Amino acid sequence: MIPPRGARPLTAASAPLAPAAAEDGAPIRCPDGGAILLIGCAGGASATVPVYLAETAPRSIRGTLVGIDQLMIVTGQFLAFAINAAIARITGGPEATITSVEPGTTVRIDGVEQAVEVGKSYSWDVLKGVQDAIAVDGGTGSTWRYMLVICSIPAVALWLGMRMMPESSRWHASQARYIQAIAELKRVRKPDDDIAGEIDEMIMLNRREAGTEHWSLSRCFQIRWTRKPLVIGVLVGVFNQTTGVNTMMYYAPKILQSAGFGTESAITLTVLTGIASVLGSSLGLWLLLRFSRRGVLLGGTIGLTVMLWVMTAVFLFGINPHRDDAGNIVDTMPTMIPYLVVTVIIFYMLFMQGGNAPGTWVIMSELFPARMRGAAMGFAVLCLWVVNAIITFLFPIMMDKLGPVITYLAFSLINVIAVIYMYRNVPETKHSSLEELEEEFQRRYA
Repeated sequence: MIPPRGARPLTAASAPLAPAAAEDGAPIRCPDGGAILLIGCAGGASATVPVYLAETAPRSIRGTLVGIDQLMIVTGQFLAFAINAAIARITGGPEATITSVEPGTTVRIDGVEQAVEVGKSYSWDVLKGVQDAIAVDGGTGSTWRYMLVICSIPAVALWLGMRMMPESSRWHASQARYIQAIAELKRVRKPDDDIAGEIDEMIMLNRREAGTEHWSLSRCFQIRWTRKPLVIGVLVGVFNQTTGVNTMMYYAPKILQSAGFGTESAITLTVLTGIASVLGSSLGLWLLLRFSRRGVLLGGTIGLTVMLWVMTAVFLFGINPHRDDAGNIVDTMPTMIPYLVVTVIIFYMLFMQGGNAPGTWVIMSELFPARMRGAAMGFAVLCLWVVNAIITFLFPIMMDKLGPVITYLAFSLINVIAVIYMYRNVPETKHSSLEELEEEFQRRYA
């Protein structure tokens, strides 16, 4: 949950822990512990940054600024993909050294069948088809360490940058520190902005809430008019993850390997998904200025749902008929099919980052009334990251046990449900201040 001292300190506190997590799981001394710490830091920043931006930005650019936040996130992801691809090129992709092998085991290298020899290193792409007949040791297992160490650099930059940012003026106002609130507003407003009007809105809201305590999460669930936006916000965040965006971002190399690409090529091609994300986020900024938040969210979700159905059809009709009994791709598959999968992923990311992602975070940052904003936003983001973790854990299992067709069919059906729910329930938040939205929710849902 957002702490009493506001969003800025928690965002700054989340950043310096990430480099420690990158160092082989330090300080917990195990890679899994480091991953958990890293996820916790990312979750803390993702919960506080949209709240901080929504409370600090003027009404006219509030949605745009939250959209820029998403653009910066996907730009960082693109840089990560590009650096990972460069590292993979330098190391030549994963290899394994053979320690024992069943007699007569052969692999195909450059179209020629060769016997597998003990003590020799082979590309893991070559060994995948005979992994039950071999034992391996060693190989290029340090690449992931370089990737994590490099990602600690922007974490340090975030920590330094947040130390120079102003505190939220609305947080100061909620503590009746109006002089500090005015001072912080002057740092982030133009000279001709109506600072007095904003402060008046905050004072009026505080007077109405003077006899009311800040509500806990349980209190938010007990009252109908606060329960409704809380449930909507939680489900919008959950549906953001059930789009399957994790499957495209985290497991793009695995998807492309399933479509017939080698490991090194698959890692390199993920750079295209990063480019699509950056382009989509840039488009999302323009769409948020021109159209309603609700329209951008629905349009993006409908588009990516269509792409999931297309992905299901590509694997069903284009790839599965060209697999052997062991699940390996045979030479009869048309050359264009793997590149069709790449194309579908690119268009999926355009719809995701141009519509669903910016719409989700802008609506979540604007949806919750002031008295419940910290608890509600923290809970919504918690639910989002829990679903993120569940899908991240289940996706490779689903791909291995159920296959790509059933996996993407499941995501397609879930997103049809998401579109119907959002069309019926998600309100528009674009043209009102946070205080006006609170009054509207009370009238509508009380």
